[in-house]
Amino acid sequence: MTPTGFALFDTEIGCCGVAWSARGIAGVQLPEGSHLAMRARMLRRFPGARETTPPSEVRQAIEAMGALLRGESSELRAIPLDLDGIAPFEQRVYEVARTIPPGTTLSYGEIARRLGAPGAARDVGQALGRNPFPIVVPCHRVVAAGGKLGGFSARGGATTKRRLLSVERAQGHGALPLFAVSPPEADDRSRR
Repeated sequence: MTPTGFALFDTEIGCCGVAWSARGIAGVQLPEGSHLAMRARMLRRFPGARETTPPSEVRQAIEAMGALLRGESSELRAIPLDLDGIAPFEQRVYEVARTIPPGTTLSYGEIARRLGAPGAARDVGQALGRNPFPIVVPCHRVVAAGGKLGGFSARGGATTKRRLLSVERAQGHGALPLFAVSPPEADDRSRR
């Protein structure tokens, strides 16, 4: 379904964007550096959408994302997503990623095992690299084998990923291990 609208919203990490359709959130965009750059990115990414005041469900999603990025406890799993055009494997990856609690992480290999595809760690990484819903689908909570931070496709790369994880740890989840991953040797086998 083609997104009908989009809006920009300010957060602790900068100006973000969100697009929506009748089915739910169609995309989230992490900061681009300025409102002008964010608006241009949203128009390129969602050419049929127009900038407008979000409906109440989208406003609630914006508030929840903003709260999470302020370091407050915020649950994003119930936010409806428009998964039109998203491949079934990617949908399953995003579903598993949405179960990772704030302040914790899983490895690409662990997600692959949870999907019943233990050799698909690279495929999981590629799916998360295409994630159109960052924050709502918390791809920043997925790390490489052995607890290494791994990449991040948003502006700022691994620095942004580290910052998002730090904000979440400040929510009071600091007692949880930052890298709750399976043993490195299991992930190494899944990459072969």
